[in-house]
Amino acid sequence: MATTADIRTGLVIEYKGHRMKITEFLHVKPGKGGAFVRTKLKNIMTGQVMDVTFRAGEKLTTVRVESHRMQYLYDEGDSFVFMNTETYEQISVQRELMAEEMLLIKEGIMVDLTFIGQEVIGISPPLFVELEVTESEPGVRGNTATGATKPAILETGHSLNVPLFVGIGDRLKIDTRTGEYVERVK
Repeated sequence: MATTADIRTGLVIEYKGHRMKITEFLHVKPGKGGAFVRTKLKNIMTGQVMDVTFRAGEKLTTVRVESHRMQYLYDEGDSFVFMNTETYEQISVQRELMAEEMLLIKEGIMVDLTFIGQEVIGISPPLFVELEVTESEPGVRGNTATGATKPAILETGHSLNVPLFVGIGDRLKIDTRTGEYVERVK
């Protein structure tokens, strides 16, 4: 058991029979009345996000989560296969659970998988990844003072906007939190 004072981003709690992950929170102490905590809770199974307010000192049931560093091996159609590099144990994770996060992950990259017991509930990729551009229109010379961009597709299938000087075959550093271009890598 925990109280509202223990709330932090990433904490998994039991709320109305569902396992919910706290994505945002704000402690509020109004001039009148008691303090409270505003939170955004994300249902781990459905992905639904809801705003919930807890009174200060309210008891919460926490769920124990573990994180394991694993290597992404390959895409198996309806699931992704990961391997624990210490024990060589392989696990398959359903595509629906992490399809969006996997758009920036290529084979061989190390990621942190979050577990509740034996069940995978999430993935934490590295903050930055280096990926190669596979499709891009040629850049048009001219007015580049405005920071003009063009669409490009990376080797994992992720599409994003890049500066005009980026071409096919260039390696780019991508921020996995936003999915945006950071810099070109030599």
